[in-house]
Amino acid sequence: MFGFFKKTVEAIRDVAPKKQKTISKELLEEILLEADVSYEQVEEIIYYMPPSDKVKRADLRRVLLAYFIDVEKEQEVKDHPFVELIFGINGAGKTTTIGKLAYNYKTTGQSVMLAASDTFRAAAIAQLQTWAKNIDVPIVATQQGHDPSAVAYDAIDSAVAKGIDRVIIDTAGRLHTQQNLSKELQKIVRICDKAKEGAPHRKILVLDGTQGNSAINQAKSFNEIVPVDALIITKLDGTAKGGALFSIAKELNKPILYIGVGEKKENLVKFDKEEFVDSLLDEIFEDEN
Repeated sequence: MFGFFKKTVEAIRDVAPKKQKTISKELLEEILLEADVSYEQVEEIIYYMPPSDKVKRADLRRVLLAYFIDVEKEQEVKDHPFVELIFGINGAGKTTTIGKLAYNYKTTGQSVMLAASDTFRAAAIAQLQTWAKNIDVPIVATQQGHDPSAVAYDAIDSAVAKGIDRVIIDTAGRLHTQQNLSKELQKIVRICDKAKEGAPHRKILVLDGTQGNSAINQAKSFNEIVPVDALIITKLDGTAKGGALFSIAKELNKPILYIGVGEKKENLVKFDKEEFVDSLLDEIFEDEN
């Protein structure tokens, strides 16, 4: 599953070219730092290792897994749609992620409607319309400059009337320093609740995996604007900073739902913490069998 993780794996191999039954704490520190785990977290990981200088796979695996929280089962929605709000900065891959997410839902037999609430850029509306056409799902869209909250409301209202299972709402890429866009995002949340009580049911922050640990402060700022429920990490196929997932998971204490590993509609995979950790450990330790 995590074969796309090759650049991070290559970085680990540069530090530890030979697999071993146990490794020293010094080598463990080098490996983790090379994979872009933050220095503070590396110290913490080593602190939780047994007193011996020799680090065993089972001990390291236990500590690394503890940083990830499990995805909670989606709260039951008595009447559909289940509404998800997607947000993040420009360039993180939000719109592409929405298209791939809608495709994932559709392949499981669920009906999906998209809402083009990024009315800040005409290109964003056109991009989402292209995705909707390619994966054959309905979309509610308007012209550049129109009220994004109204688009979200209309999409939810239409989905309720048509019995659609899910609504996915795109939003303008924004930085936490842009107060007007931040207020706009908060308004969309309020209007969603007016369209359907309890919506949006899940607020998902999309982070660019190539930014590594620098994405953490960004994420914290977003969480102050709109409480984040879950994360999607994109572009992990093109970076050696895969170890930053540990820091992101620790600092935000939010579940990672999916990871983006390419541009195609199939390139959004569910995050499995055990497979992720094992994919790293397989490059460090000899097979215990």
